[in-house]
Amino acid sequence: MRNVFLIGPMGAGKSTIGRLLAKELKYPFKDSDREIEQRTGADIPWIFDVEGEEGFRQREEAMIAELVHEDGIVLATGGGVVMRPANREALKSGGLVVYLRTSVEQQLQRTAKDRQRPLLQTADPEAVLRDLMAKRDPLYREIADLIIETDQRGPKVVVNAILARLQEG
Repeated sequence: MRNVFLIGPMGAGKSTIGRLLAKELKYPFKDSDREIEQRTGADIPWIFDVEGEEGFRQREEAMIAELVHEDGIVLATGGGVVMRPANREALKSGGLVVYLRTSVEQQLQRTAKDRQRPLLQTADPEAVLRDLMAKRDPLYREIADLIIETDQRGPKVVVNAILARLQEG
């Protein structure tokens, strides 16, 4: 059974789509951020506050290295997972990588009321999202086996698009 790894920016729908996809494939669903929270007993914003982004990224890298060795899972990753070469290599070699692509406008709509996103707790979240997209989009594309557009598409439509592409081979 092949793993399916969902990558993409915050607000792309990785967790929501991941749960639905896992159900359809009859695979267990994992979310790397939730796994980190469960292991540490602390939420992501707290980890960012106490350890900084670097501390969080170290935890994330260790978690990804572990999760890619599971068999037959759907994994939703954090938006910044692609920033570390070790994560990109682990994901690429550990399963099928699906990039859930979305626009900055859609991200703004989907994350507007979410206080659990440390990088967006700023006066200008749009500028942050544009900067992150400029840095991360090439890295998402570098490791993606599939790129699925999520703008103006409901989660079930996106899941069906992924399933159709999986059946094609």
